[in-house]
Amino acid sequence: MQGVTELELRCADAWPALVDRPLGQWRLRAAGGFTGRANSALTTGDPGLPIVDALAEVVGFATSHGITPTAHVVVGAPAEAGVEAAGWRVDVDHPGGAESLVMTGRLDGFATPKSADVVVSDVPLPGWWELAAQPDPTPAQRHVLTSGPVVGFGVVVRDGEVLAAVRGAVVGELLHVARLAVRPEARRLGLARRLMGGLAAWGLDRGATTCALQVAEHNRAAISLYGSLGCAEHHRYRYWVSNQA
Repeated sequence: MQGVTELELRCADAWPALVDRPLGQWRLRAAGGFTGRANSALTTGDPGLPIVDALAEVVGFATSHGITPTAHVVVGAPAEAGVEAAGWRVDVDHPGGAESLVMTGRLDGFATPKSADVVVSDVPLPGWWELAAQPDPTPAQRHVLTSGPVVGFGVVVRDGEVLAAVRGAVVGELLHVARLAVRPEARRLGLARRLMGGLAAWGLDRGATTCALQVAEHNRAAISLYGSLGCAEHHRYRYWVSNQA
């Protein structure tokens, strides 16, 4: 099993921010406010500075890019106590949830044979944007969702309509899975499971062996789905903000 730092770095590579600047082993990221992951400082490893000074760099970077200074902190990691001692607090008001699980699993445990209604394409098919983000994506959304070394856009199409969508990105042997969505009228039909099976097969074909999913702790339906596919919690992270924010 991959270590926490290695897994977090691969997940960050799979979700490219518009700006990604190193601070020692930390990564300062900004992407026009689109998602917490792409607009926070990844605090794994040693920033090369005392925590208080490193967090001042986080504040300066975020301010210069017009985003809220935010730290992405692994629960129980060495940085956590330092961030708290510096006067930061867990962002309980974060739109996507303050705390998330990182779940991992083997792709060969749920990959399924190709089927006519499940398609994974190198470019977003018509209807993908509407489900995965919005019909008219911003430049930041386009960058985060379409950039990366190997990216696939999965859909379930029936009668010419996209009923489910997902994004996959392969980084080394890891398939990062995100933006899984199913139209409300098509839920409880097993489409998410079928789509995940097709994406897993796509990832296996491109050298991936395991998957990672970052899921808000309140998203019990997604956690249950991924658990039923053989994925389990690897670790958790939280978003922290300054008490002055």
